[in-house]
Amino acid sequence: ARMIMMTLKFTGEVPFRKVYIHGLIRDDHGQKMSKSKGNVLDPIDLIDGIELEELVHKRTSDMMQPELAKKIEKMTRDSFPEGIPGYGTDALRFTFYSLASTGRDIIFDLGRIEGYRNFCNKIWNAARYVLMNTEQQALDPDAIANGRLTVADRWILSRLQQTITEVHEGMANYRFDLVSQAIHSFFWDEYCDWYLELSKPVLWDEEIAPDQARATRYVLLVTLEQSLRLLHPFMPFISEEIWQRVAPLLDIQGPTVMLQPYPLEDQKRRDTSAEQEVNWLKGVIVAIRNIRGEMDISPARAIPVLLRNGSDQDRQLLEENVQYLTRLAKLESIEWLGASSEIPPAATQLHGELEILVPLAGLIDVSAEVARLEKEIAKLQAVLEGINRKLANDKFVANAPADVVAREREKQAGQQAALNSLLDKLATLKSL
Repeated sequence: ARMIMMTLKFTGEVPFRKVYIHGLIRDDHGQKMSKSKGNVLDPIDLIDGIELEELVHKRTSDMMQPELAKKIEKMTRDSFPEGIPGYGTDALRFTFYSLASTGRDIIFDLGRIEGYRNFCNKIWNAARYVLMNTEQQALDPDAIANGRLTVADRWILSRLQQTITEVHEGMANYRFDLVSQAIHSFFWDEYCDWYLELSKPVLWDEEIAPDQARATRYVLLVTLEQSLRLLHPFMPFISEEIWQRVAPLLDIQGPTVMLQPYPLEDQKRRDTSAEQEVNWLKGVIVAIRNIRGEMDISPARAIPVLLRNGSDQDRQLLEENVQYLTRLAKLESIEWLGASSEIPPAATQLHGELEILVPLAGLIDVSAEVARLEKEIAKLQAVLEGINRKLANDKFVANAPADVVAREREKQAGQQAALNSLLDKLATLKSL
């Protein structure tokens, strides 16, 4: 009110008509941050980092209640034994956007900001890959308009349009948490984890036509450039730095990404068919990777895969995407089994009605793996029994701090889930 009244008085204009109110920022214990409690985190320290002794001095100097200095020093040393590392401005900004949910206070902990520092690293490394494969390389600027695209190219452009829509909806409703979630999910889970991997066979396989590689290079750049525009209000520094390298490759004029128009959805680029096809491909690859993990098969080892009970559509999708599947799942061979074919000892996963089998002969020593699992199960059972005894003790549950009891219950649930997973794996091996 004071700002509005002063501005009206001196300029005759209303300075703003909307006010954004966020929740109170609390520490990782849910306590309100205050200097008297010694739990205040200076944003500059989170950005640049601070040594432990300097942090202790900062928190215990010029206190209104100096008698609390020793308590605050102990708490600080316990919470930050190595001091605070520098996380950077972009990671800090993105963390607060991601926590800005409506109707609740913000519980701040360093784990979140560390995660978004990792996101910055992910963006940087993705940009390095794209630039390494596009700088001084031939591009096809007409590929999108003329439809000379792989299914992966069409898929990522379609997912980009959906992300742009979600970002605009979130911004219009001041749901910055949903906006940051949409950008993070698209860039990390779809662009980095899948599209960059799907681009490698096209860019690196000598059997692929050069015009296809030119088109994929162009889509890599366009998607990255549009993502940087989406990201810029939330991570201005890293997005500007990378954009300055990307924009000239696309002949985009302008001194800064700040002056570029914010992306708008292009309905013509929405492609339900491509999304369904890539979702099928991802599902099969994830199923094979799950088998590798469960059976402890090295990701570097090429393996044979058998398929059965699939539909005509499964067969068609396999035929169209066999190159992607072979490379990303690291396959030695793919073979369809007939209804009456004999099934060898194999680990199995389902993707819809499609049964995916990995024959285990020569891949693992079943008896040795069973023995190893039985030892792991025995260890887990012993740990779990100790936790169960502790939680069955009424005195412990009644007298221990609530957060200690909660951690024990979380530990119990985690150990039980791990035990169940190992028991399932053991049962699978014994059935072979």
